[in-house]
Amino acid sequence: MAADRVRVLLDGTPLLGNRTGVGHYTAALAEELASRSDVRVRAVAFTLRGWRRLRSALPHEVTARGMPVSARLLRRCWERGRMPPIELFAGPTDVVHGTNFVLPRSLAAGGVLTVHDLAFLDHPEDLPPADSRLPALVRKGAELAAVVCTPTKAVAEQVVARLGVPEDRVRVTPLGVDPAWFAARPPTEVLRGKLALPAQYLLHVGDHGPRKGIEHLIAAHAARPELPPLVLAGPHRAGTEGRVLRTGYLSDVDLRSVVAGAAALVLPSRDEGFGLPVLEALACNVPVVCTDVPALREVAGGHATLVPYGEPEALGAALAEVLDAEPEPGTWMARRNHAAGFTWRRCAEETVAAYRQAAG
Repeated sequence: MAADRVRVLLDGTPLLGNRTGVGHYTAALAEELASRSDVRVRAVAFTLRGWRRLRSALPHEVTARGMPVSARLLRRCWERGRMPPIELFAGPTDVVHGTNFVLPRSLAAGGVLTVHDLAFLDHPEDLPPADSRLPALVRKGAELAAVVCTPTKAVAEQVVARLGVPEDRVRVTPLGVDPAWFAARPPTEVLRGKLALPAQYLLHVGDHGPRKGIEHLIAAHAARPELPPLVLAGPHRAGTEGRVLRTGYLSDVDLRSVVAGAAALVLPSRDEGFGLPVLEALACNVPVVCTDVPALREVAGGHATLVPYGEPEALGAALAEVLDAEPEPGTWMARRNHAAGFTWRRCAEETVAAYRQAAG
């Protein structure tokens, strides 16, 4: 390894297809790393289909390597041992970074693994059949990794306690808020018409998996007809049912506008590793109601209304209270200042420190 530059091979598979939270994290991290002089970044995608799109999903400075191999087959091999090593596909590197729970095996490179949350340990039944062996893979990867990165201190504590990773091998790399969120404006009339948005609405952003608590949100909303319509933005099928509107997947530009125009953002999750929509809403000066779980409590930093998970009555009451409340002086600036403390540059700096620790 050169004294001043670390060669890094990044798992870019999350960049393919519609971006999930992990996809946004991987994209923003790659963008920041590409601008640095102390790392040389390449990315690889493990998939039989779509791997050619990786090049267009990366910053110009990042070299792409698509691997037309079965990710499921690789995972089975890596669950049993270190073969096949990543160097066989992509050549030598100082560090290999598993950005999405799974650490690619290597012969000589230091391993860095990002564990976004540990919800799958408590509720493995929520995993799709293709990910049924994920808990074993994560445990093995955490054992082999030189450094495990987590988005919050809450997840870091879980990694130490539940995966047995020593504290000195865990590093918190908080996610960031794109500067565009601070300039976001409510939807134009054209966008409102395109999405059939009501004049006032509550908003949930994210997928509809079991841990997101959507059923409790819908129950809380239905029990209070005085609340404005509920908009669900994410990978749902678009459509309207009563006072609930599903927009389907939105582009980044449209999503920022939809968030900026919301009366409040709601995140009623059973578990979260970070909860980026909380910060993005605060950057737009949108009130936030979320569940009182460790990661969301940490990320919100006192700027959100917290409610117990799984209690629709409490959730509905909190929403009604937030909508009726007059903002206190300085609330607008306090929300934005808090969100501004989370930057992708800081995430990259902490991640490069993890690379140096792993390479050394």
